Amino acid sequence: MGKIALRMVNIDKKFPGVHALKSANLEVGEGEVHALLGGNGAGKSTLIKILGAIYQPDGGEIYIDDKLVKLEGVRDAQRYGISIIHQELMLFPELSIAENIFIGEKPENYGYVSKKDIEARAQKILDNLNVEFDSAWLVSSLSLAQQQIIEIIRAVSFNSKIIVMDEPTSSLSKNEVAMLFDIIRKLKKNGVSVIYISHKLDELFEISDRITVLRDGETVGTVTTKETTEDELIRMMVGRDLSNFYVRTEGKGSSEVVLSVKGLEKQGVFEDISFELRKGEILGFTGLVGAGRTELMEAIFGIRSYDQGEIFLNGTKLDIKAPKDAIEAGIVLVPENRKEHGLILRNTVGFNMTLTVLKDFIRGIRVDKGAERSIMDEYKKTLGIVTPSYAQIASKLSGGNQQKVVLAKWLAKKPVVLILDEPTRGIDVGAKSEIYALMNDLTKQGVSIIMVSSEMQEVMVMSDRICVMNEGTISATFEKEDFSQEKIVAYSVRRN
Repeated sequence: MGKIALRMVNIDKKFPGVHALKSANLEVGEGEVHALLGGNGAGKSTLIKILGAIYQPDGGEIYIDDKLVKLEGVRDAQRYGISIIHQELMLFPELSIAENIFIGEKPENYGYVSKKDIEARAQKILDNLNVEFDSAWLVSSLSLAQQQIIEIIRAVSFNSKIIVMDEPTSSLSKNEVAMLFDIIRKLKKNGVSVIYISHKLDELFEISDRITVLRDGETVGTVTTKETTEDELIRMMVGRDLSNFYVRTEGKGSSEVVLSVKGLEKQGVFEDISFELRKGEILGFTGLVGAGRTELMEAIFGIRSYDQGEIFLNGTKLDIKAPKDAIEAGIVLVPENRKEHGLILRNTVGFNMTLTVLKDFIRGIRVDKGAERSIMDEYKKTLGIVTPSYAQIASKLSGGNQQKVVLAKWLAKKPVVLILDEPTRGIDVGAKSEIYALMNDLTKQGVSIIMVSSEMQEVMVMSDRICVMNEGTISATFEKEDFSQEKIVAYSVRRN
């Protein structure tokens, strides 16, 4: 492997009620792309925040270039060449690309910074990395994916020796992922070490040299990427063999139609949408990004209006003008973006879990604490939510546990129809398995589920039927026995 750029030895960290890291270890070679893998709550973020001096460890040592270092603040980490690119972007949209790249740099020439100079310097970095942006462009004019690329380039501009990328492709298209990987390969050639955090195993096999797996705050082991398999990594992550990772244990549900959508249209978004959802069924919706899947679900739930069409629940025509109308009828939606639309991140886990059922334990000014606790305990146990307490702030939970809290909030309403929009996006394989098991249990109880998913394997294995959307229409509906990846892809790109 050559020279070691970073060693984190026996790192320990405790928070109130949580032992986040237990003698965790990480070793990264110079010019190596080293993946950090683990389930939600495994300790990845905590370990990286210690490396970036956002947190101070309770024990352990950090060596950079074989020298013991003490990182007492973010500036110390930067001084040692450590840059962390977080999932939450930290750019200034009203400034140019060049200004964002060099923001915070000490001014020269008696306090005057030449705009032309920084634009020329930024353009040189962009050109060297084959990124076809103009350094004078405002960041506000860029897509979210393009902004992610700028975050990476800003880290490069610091002459960083170690760059941490936390789920860097979560908002990138296929072409942009290819651009990112090209950048990573150039960094590697220049001797820069990259710590790459992702749940997407196919990405790790394409871009990483070695993979370190964390579980429950401990280092399970480190493997050479080309010498391991997905099955081995999954076993390391969850501590067991997930041979039944994708399993639909129930049949097609009954023949009883619960939800019927007829001729639903929204000009320029979707048109002539008609489908039926049966009792105890999982009906999959798939298609390319922009096909109108999420917009359709938002219309059924009352978030957006529709121009014409009808929605029936158990034979009764609904007049859905707002989410409260759908909720009262028994239709609930777990949105794709849990952070922005599913949770009140600054409030507690308990508050979020019971937000939809306040009437069940609040009478006037009296709060029945026992009833409230009973609701929270039920869904904490059912969903396996890991939290030190119900008073924990929701933003502090891992992605998988945040998703479970959103599910708890809606399951407490005892829905007839549960709409899940990308329910497993950004969560680890263990949490995915738990959500699939929950979906199976709910259908056994007679709940009908619509699952919107971009993951082909997920939608094919978990669905009883699949509706394919293309340019705002349902281009095909397949029964289980007719499922075919080739057919689904074909109807995703062309109309019937």
